[in-house]
Amino acid sequence: MKVTPARGKTRRNSIIKALGGGLLALLVLSIAYALSVAWVPMGKQATGARLKRVEASEHWDKDEDRFVDVMPRKEPSILRILPKWLEKPVPHRRPTQLPRLSPTKASFAQAPVSQLRVTWLGHSTLIVEIENRRILIDPVWGDYVAPLDIKTTRRFGPPPLPFDQLPHLDAVLISHDHYDHLDYPTVLRLNELELPFYVPLGVGSHLSYWGVPESRIFEHEWWDESMLLDLKLVCTPARHFSGRSLVDRDHTLWSGWALIGRNKRVYYSGDTALFAGFADIGRRFGPFDLTMIESGAYNQMWADVHLGPEQAVVAHQLLKGRVLLPVHWGMFDLGLHGWTEPIERIRLAAQKAHVTIVSLPPGGSFEPDAPPPLEP
Repeated sequence: MKVTPARGKTRRNSIIKALGGGLLALLVLSIAYALSVAWVPMGKQATGARLKRVEASEHWDKDEDRFVDVMPRKEPSILRILPKWLEKPVPHRRPTQLPRLSPTKASFAQAPVSQLRVTWLGHSTLIVEIENRRILIDPVWGDYVAPLDIKTTRRFGPPPLPFDQLPHLDAVLISHDHYDHLDYPTVLRLNELELPFYVPLGVGSHLSYWGVPESRIFEHEWWDESMLLDLKLVCTPARHFSGRSLVDRDHTLWSGWALIGRNKRVYYSGDTALFAGFADIGRRFGPFDLTMIESGAYNQMWADVHLGPEQAVVAHQLLKGRVLLPVHWGMFDLGLHGWTEPIERIRLAAQKAHVTIVSLPPGGSFEPDAPPPLEP
């Protein structure tokens, strides 16, 4: 049978429509699946009494319906950032093998001689033992730091301390709600330990949504103080932002934390850019025996929300710190630089500034009163 041109064209159009419909259906199913996986980990925005407290904050802008930063910030368009991520990879952005130590619960059996010991578990996850209290900071045991399993957000290696080897803890501190600091699967496991969570304003909404009882959630405005028995926890300002989805930008507060004991004092920066508030924190609560300051995942495009290595040294000096432990590096590829570049640059900057710095492999512990010698 001879096929006329008109009939052939009709058949081609039918095939194209069928293929287009199939691709559209596949796209819809893919989006639906992604949302089903990411929906709960994305958390929940504040409502009710929590929302009223958020909106009563002096840092909440009622016109813009969000928290405002300590300084105006210039944020690059995602259309500018994405091409950088898709360019030819920077050499050595991920290690071929991650050097690390492997502590266990037994590693914490002996109390620190100096009353202060810190264990760095990679990125910003820390265990701070200070004057008979043991605090877990920004814990991440999950495999990736995103709402979905994206290759570039997977950890470089397994957590150096297995979760079931955690020692007894007194509290959990969270600096803000980004995925590399507030990890959904880790919160679920920590909730089973019935620990209190100390968080900035609004972050408690995520925790409550994930099953943490309100009685164990303590939300803080900047400069708020809480007492954990005889240890003072101070929520300090930071220059950053927040959000876990496309619709909750800056709906929760971000912060650093100062831990003030009778004899020992430590400071944790969370995520932040450089700002004059470091000097204010240093005047109010310094000098600090130890500062733990973010030093990785920097780039000129987001200089208003993150420190670079050299600026981390400046922040340490403004805070009146004695020993500096660089954090926010060494476990995830969240910048556009080689994975060892942050520690290499900050060690050089610290040497020039005559600042005492500690460089640890993930899983390493030390007491600031006796900092270990620097090793590559």
